[in-house]
Amino acid sequence: HGAKQGVGGRRDKISPGRDSILEPLSFPEDPGSSASLSSTKAAPCALCPDLQPLWEKDPLLKHLLLEHKLVIADVRLVADFPRYMMYWRRRFAEQPLTDFCSVIQTNSEGPVEKQEQYFLLCDALPEDRILREQLQQRRLEEVLEQQQREREDITFQRACMFCNEEFKGNRSLLLNHMAKEHACNVGLPDNIVYCDEFLDTLEKKLDSLQCLYCEKVFRDKTTLKDHMRKKQHRKISSKNKEYDRFYVINYLELGKTWEEVQSEDDRELAEDQDDDWSDWQAHPLRVVCLFCEHQSDTMEQIYAHMEETHGFDLHKIKADFSEYNLKFYQQVKLVNYIRRELHQCRCYGCQEKFVSREEVLRHIVDTTHAMKIPEPSTWDQPQYYFPTYENDALLCALSDSDSEMEEAERCRGVPVIAEDVSDLQELRHNSALNHLLKAGTSAR
Repeated sequence: HGAKQGVGGRRDKISPGRDSILEPLSFPEDPGSSASLSSTKAAPCALCPDLQPLWEKDPLLKHLLLEHKLVIADVRLVADFPRYMMYWRRRFAEQPLTDFCSVIQTNSEGPVEKQEQYFLLCDALPEDRILREQLQQRRLEEVLEQQQREREDITFQRACMFCNEEFKGNRSLLLNHMAKEHACNVGLPDNIVYCDEFLDTLEKKLDSLQCLYCEKVFRDKTTLKDHMRKKQHRKISSKNKEYDRFYVINYLELGKTWEEVQSEDDRELAEDQDDDWSDWQAHPLRVVCLFCEHQSDTMEQIYAHMEETHGFDLHKIKADFSEYNLKFYQQVKLVNYIRRELHQCRCYGCQEKFVSREEVLRHIVDTTHAMKIPEPSTWDQPQYYFPTYENDALLCALSDSDSEMEEAERCRGVPVIAEDVSDLQELRHNSALNHLLKAGTSAR
């Protein structure tokens, strides 16, 4: 009767708040089991009174449709179909089917005897959505645990399907051998789960004389090997969904394949590479005092603070070292030296060591050591090119020595006086160029 397995409409969000939603379900007793989470597990009917018989997935869906007029939307997205059936079996026993399902009336304009009602169970129902998400999360946890066990397993033993060489130890030895020696790259070992079942699937295809990539069947193994080698078909087809369950990426998000997840990552990368800086805002430069945590917006303010509060006058220090001519890089070394000494709770003037920064600052004030700068040989060292604090804005705001600035200021606006050219005739007569010109003429 063509009941469509899909529904549109609003999806309400509710707080899960029901951790017991999976209480009647049981998890595998053997944590080391490597059985795949395949879609062929048997499950009871959610509406029949008896638990028996147990159905495979596809026959059960057909049974629900024909016998109970029940359609489950997007059933391929249900992570664990048997647990899903067990949950709804319990809920349908508690409340009428119409409390959970949308009712679809077929042949609504025809005779009453030809009209039928179908019931649609889908994730537009918040309870169904929560159940699907919890089953998906549980399956992801189981897959990651299985993957970790396979990563750490050193008892793996298997022969290469191309050359029959035997491999023992970790599965990565065989997979890397297949990629390197036979150009059969099925993915990185750490991205694969249920590796034994995966390799069994590939070997079964080869034993059936079927190409792994194009899946054509050949008359013998020699022809098959030549075809896969010449066509470079020693790989699997991304269009074959049979392999999806062997890759962890397909378990990450509900209802999304590896292609969808990868395309989302590509779009995010393209967005991150956007060069639009229109919304960028510059943060104001904050200069931190050499001695305390005080910050200022300008160098004039921080200079005034250090002089008034700590008795440190950088301008005077420049004047005192005028014969040394403190240029920009010497000032950088001096600032880094002072910051490092204070960070190590040591007075930079007398090298006395203290327990805390507060004690050394108190000592500097009491002994007026703020202006006691040691000889340049102490701090004018290459190691002090590197900042003590990586984000030290004070270093960026330093300028060359005041004497150079004053010299440049004095030179500004001073006119340039030309040489005395009062006797032009004499200059022309005595010029060396004149002799060169005469020599050139006689040579001709």
